[in-house]
Amino acid sequence: MLPPVLTVRDLVKDFGDFRAVDGISFELGQGEILGLLGPNGAGKTTMMNMLLGLVSATTGSIRIFGKSLEKDRIEILRRMNFSSAYTSLPGNLLVRQNLTVFALLYGLKDCRRRVRETMERFGVTELAERTTGHLSAGEATRVNLCKAFLNRPELLLLDEPTASLDPDVVDKVRTLIRETQRESGTSIIYTSHNMQDIEFVCDRVIFMHRGRLIRMGTPAEVKASFASASLEDVFIQIARGGDLEVAGVQ
Repeated sequence: MLPPVLTVRDLVKDFGDFRAVDGISFELGQGEILGLLGPNGAGKTTMMNMLLGLVSATTGSIRIFGKSLEKDRIEILRRMNFSSAYTSLPGNLLVRQNLTVFALLYGLKDCRRRVRETMERFGVTELAERTTGHLSAGEATRVNLCKAFLNRPELLLLDEPTASLDPDVVDKVRTLIRETQRESGTSIIYTSHNMQDIEFVCDRVIFMHRGRLIRMGTPAEVKASFASASLEDVFIQIARGGDLEVAGVQ
């Protein structure tokens, strides 16, 4: 059995008297897509920032590729990537220039070829000479995903990658993510408020509430544990449920 790509153990993050993440533990397998879910204020953003090394844990540990994130952050980040609907690439550069800059930052060999291949994969070749700041939301999302997959990351963090997109574009984007992940074997942490996204893309899900892990398992297991027909119903129950009993589904 292959070792996990990511291991989180008893992770706690306090901001003064406020506990944003409260004793979270989980693992991410190689080639797995894990949904990190929960209502606003659940602790998802803090968790993602800790996985990127932008925020230090109060207690607990994060190991990625078997290494300590605290001690080996630079080496680990070279093998990772990140994309969010809420962060933009420099808007004054052409799409081709933006992707080339990031390819160089990751030290990729034959940058031009890799940029060309990735643009073709995500259907944005015709945008290469467009100014990034003038792209539509759907175009910008696909360009951001190009950036995210440029270095063939072993671990990828995707934060709301289909937020604010039209349903047709959402369907194309999540299909591209799933197809590209299957070909590359990339392990992914995926956050979204779109539960159709999650059911289509994710192998397992974690539901957080007020910083705690409430449920963990496949989408089918989590739905069964709540006696719900859909993950959207589960999401609503958790958002309205107050202090729910913590129960991980293995």
